[in-house]
Amino acid sequence: MSPMAATPARGRRKTGPSIEDVARLAGVSAQTVSRVANGSEQVRPDTRSRVLGAMRQLGYAPNQAARALRNGAFGAIGLLAHRFERTGPALTTQAVLNAAEAEGYSVTLINVSDPFLAGWRNAAARLSNQAVDGLVILRTEAETPETLALPVGLPVAVSDSKLAGYCPTVVTDQVQGSLDAVRHLLSLGHRTVHHIAGPAKSDPASLRQAAWQRALEEAGIVAPPPWPGDWTARSGYLAGQQIAADPAVTAVYCANDEMAFGLIRALHEAGRPVPADVSVVGFDGIALGEFASPPLTTVAQDYGAIGQALVELLVEQIRSGTSLGSKRVTVPTELIIRATTAAPAADP
Repeated sequence: MSPMAATPARGRRKTGPSIEDVARLAGVSAQTVSRVANGSEQVRPDTRSRVLGAMRQLGYAPNQAARALRNGAFGAIGLLAHRFERTGPALTTQAVLNAAEAEGYSVTLINVSDPFLAGWRNAAARLSNQAVDGLVILRTEAETPETLALPVGLPVAVSDSKLAGYCPTVVTDQVQGSLDAVRHLLSLGHRTVHHIAGPAKSDPASLRQAAWQRALEEAGIVAPPPWPGDWTARSGYLAGQQIAADPAVTAVYCANDEMAFGLIRALHEAGRPVPADVSVVGFDGIALGEFASPPLTTVAQDYGAIGQALVELLVEQIRSGTSLGSKRVTVPTELIIRATTAAPAADP
């Protein structure tokens, strides 16, 4: 038999920690380690935490594909989000696609169908079988590093997420953008500014609402109760029907553009013209705002810069093999003044 045909020697040394190594360190069975790696719900939280800690300590990756993540072997990155069709995630996704292509990476979209804990956990577990070199996460909202359970050693960059401070993060300057919007309306002579807020569990919505209240308080004005919304034009329309019935309302800052469009329709149907009777400002700067009637005054986010920064943070980690820790990039906003804001009508 020629040397080329020789059977490989038995007992060849392993190149990395095994599932049995993790099981011994965590004091559990190999089957339990496998369940944790695959996102099974049939594991107690304390056991899951102990197994994940052992994985991190040993540098264990659940399978060969995941181990290759550290070497940047696939030329692809993952993009994890819930509801890609929403304005923010959709525009950020397109920006990430453009930036990744420029860097020579393809993008694998990983959808979270269930917005609650199990959905994010199962999506993160699926990453163990994805041929990706790193991951961009868009707004996990309620997740934490402990509950999301990402594959060990996976480079990550997050956008407006509760993972900020744990992973490299790109955020829009929600606070300054909101302050600019409210101060603009007050500078026109409005005695106060009302607010249609985003979802209560949304970090961006909470930041925008807090900045709205701060701007009013700095002007010596007690903030009126906000109207709740859920980012949709319908929620803006429903709030708008109540707003239209209150003649004291002359200015409204909406937490996003879509709710502003719904508000404007409700005001129009009630015979309260914008901006002659009520001024309206949105947030996002989506393209439709320029062509609405009247064109919408808005706080514009630079989605191109957000996507570029996310990919740059991720690619730097992939190519260097090191984590950027809690590095934070803040992308500024821009107040775009159009035709939905004006001085309040003079009192009769």
